[in-house]
Amino acid sequence: MTAEATPSLVEKTDGPAEAGPSVHGPRARTRTAYLRYVAGKVGGAAVSLLAVLVTSFFLFRLIPGDPVKYMTGGRQVSAEQLAAYRREFGLDLPLWQQFTEYCGKALTGDLGTSYQFNAPVIDKITEALPNTLLLTGTAFVLYTALGVFLGTRAAWRHGRLGDRLNTGLALTLYSIPSFWLGLLLIIVFSVGIGPIPGLFPTGGMESGGEEGFAYVLDVAHHLILPVITLVAVEYGQTLLVTRSALLDEMGSDYLTTARAKGLRDDLVRRRHAVPNAMLPTVTLIFVNLGRTVAGVILVETVFSWPGLGGLFYQALSVPDLPLVQGLFFIFAAAVIVMNTLADLIYPLLDPRVGR
Repeated sequence: MTAEATPSLVEKTDGPAEAGPSVHGPRARTRTAYLRYVAGKVGGAAVSLLAVLVTSFFLFRLIPGDPVKYMTGGRQVSAEQLAAYRREFGLDLPLWQQFTEYCGKALTGDLGTSYQFNAPVIDKITEALPNTLLLTGTAFVLYTALGVFLGTRAAWRHGRLGDRLNTGLALTLYSIPSFWLGLLLIIVFSVGIGPIPGLFPTGGMESGGEEGFAYVLDVAHHLILPVITLVAVEYGQTLLVTRSALLDEMGSDYLTTARAKGLRDDLVRRRHAVPNAMLPTVTLIFVNLGRTVAGVILVETVFSWPGLGGLFYQALSVPDLPLVQGLFFIFAAAVIVMNTLADLIYPLLDPRVGR
């Protein structure tokens, strides 16, 4: 075959090469937009953590009480001894110097030494954290699953008797103070009232002296009432948010199209409506997940649960400034980190977010 017979081939061979897919195409622009979105959210989280660090230092110095006098155990001590205690814990330094030292140590993971326990704050937090995660983590799984399940069913059958009962009960329980409900459960099911015997412990995490599987059962026995308290108070919020988000989706055209294609209502709800309505619920789930680290201070105090919430209450009564500051920072950091993770997951659930 001659070159004259194939002019097009000659042109393609001798001419400039065809350009491939542009590196500045839609996919690259989407990736760049997402990276900017991630950088903005991470930067905002870092600023929030810095603000919490500053706030935790100054806020708790407004609490009345002298931690040095608490450390003396109420004994009569001389002014020289009090001054020695203040020098030991750096309380004799100017406030600005205390603040700079606190920030410098906190950035390296050193949250100071507890006044009342004379131990590193981070050690006390590490010791109590598993107990809090056991209590609030168990409750979190239960009230999230219950709230999402009942919320989707209530929305799909909105206006019916079941929806009204579910919504009414959720609103009622959500408005009840957790400490009041906890005290009520202790009176009824721990102390016993009328024909109801005392079935559960009044507080604590264990009875003591148990080992192996008997210890696990003992802890589970102590866990029941505080978990019921948390689930009863918290599931209503998840139910109401899920129900509201799903009701907003139910009038959408794509659900009408799915039904017109012959899909059963159950499949329409499970495959189409619920996934698209989950964005507000995901936000709430991550916020609640952050709160599992903080625990619920009042519930842990009422049930004498040896977690971070009970430790925070103890520290406030002194006031044990390093312990209070450290716990406050950990509580706030957990919520900030979980909110940031929720923001980063949003574009995976809804591609319109982050563009």
